[in-house]
Amino acid sequence: MTPSSPPTPERRARAVLGLLVLALCSAAAQAVPSFSRQTGMDCSGCHVGAFGPQLTPAGMRFKLGGYTDTDGKDGKIPLSAMVVASWARTRHDQDPAPDHLKANNNTTLDEASLFLAGRLGEQLGGFVQATYNGIDHSVALDQTDLRWARPLQWGGKELLMGVTVNNNPTVQDPLNTLPVWGYPYIGPEAGFGTGEAASLVNGGLSQRVLGASAYAFWDKSLYAELGSYRSLSPSVQRKLGAGDDAQRLAGNVYWRLAWMRDLGARSFSAGVFGWNAALAPDREPGTASDRVRDLGLDASYQFLGTREHIATVSGSLVRERRRLGDGSGTGRLTEQRLNASYHFRNTWGASAGYFDTHGSDSASATRGQLLQLDWTPWGKEDQAAPAPFGWANLRLGAQLWHYSRFGGDSTGASGHDTLHLFAWTAF
Repeated sequence: MTPSSPPTPERRARAVLGLLVLALCSAAAQAVPSFSRQTGMDCSGCHVGAFGPQLTPAGMRFKLGGYTDTDGKDGKIPLSAMVVASWARTRHDQDPAPDHLKANNNTTLDEASLFLAGRLGEQLGGFVQATYNGIDHSVALDQTDLRWARPLQWGGKELLMGVTVNNNPTVQDPLNTLPVWGYPYIGPEAGFGTGEAASLVNGGLSQRVLGASAYAFWDKSLYAELGSYRSLSPSVQRKLGAGDDAQRLAGNVYWRLAWMRDLGARSFSAGVFGWNAALAPDREPGTASDRVRDLGLDASYQFLGTREHIATVSGSLVRERRRLGDGSGTGRLTEQRLNASYHFRNTWGASAGYFDTHGSDSASATRGQLLQLDWTPWGKEDQAAPAPFGWANLRLGAQLWHYSRFGGDSTGASGHDTLHLFAWTAF
């Protein structure tokens, strides 16, 4: 037999699309978004606005419980899919044009994802995402969070103990206010986002590491987590679609403390986290490692009321200090995020946000504002998708990104302003 050739991007794309077709074909088996099907709850029970990463207190508890809550009915398939498509126009043409894109007015299939998400056992559950990138036509293992959780009693109060194994620091966080699931929740692939500079915890090693944490949630209020990560080998990174990365994560500790309170009509949360890591710039033996310390604060408030009028405010601050292993100096970076949203009947939404990244390297500074309007027609108790699409959900939205500083320069920053229209569906 002759050896098989490595899969091309086109073959990988066909493989993922084939899996998506299988997900669609399982509609006869009621293949709704798997968490909703498993619990028997509408999307609005766990998600603010019935869609997206913003979690209600019920959604936070479901995640902490290992994705295992169920309505007790058998025959649930932990399979879902998602597609995001968009159109983006920047104020000035991009010169040169980004890879695989035009200089302006880009219509794109941003991503198509398949999820294995839900209950895998009585105390075991997970969230595993495989994604086809429609811009560079690649396929990769995306966000992954596998959990074991067990409820106990301590001091006459409920104590939930758990372990998470995941591939991206903060993907496992229950508040969804930290970088992986935090604001902004969606952005243009053909735009500029929050700039090129970012902290290590904000995607610096996304899908290139594997980590484990132990966590505890006491009295439905106090959350504590402690864990560590290690780099995947270059060959494993390539096989999972992450490409090559010369960096190697050495000794490191991730920790998290948070307090939350659910008062029914409203809820609060506040937390602090840190990640201290040694990061070698290459994998050569004896290479001096940079010392990186990320320290962050976050807080959120939700007014849920009777679910007719919903308002939220959330914010986060991450400060990074990096001491270079070659002794040439230190660097600092600060990331600030603030967002407020309003939803009417979990259907019509409006949000406004502020983002600011700056540091010791003046070229890292990017600052701006984001406005968004969106419509989510389904996912509520009285508003399911019409037959035969009762297993689907959808969000249509428009964003306006405005920049007052980009890449350290305020002159001409507004030329990066972007109008972004998107369609985001899950089924």
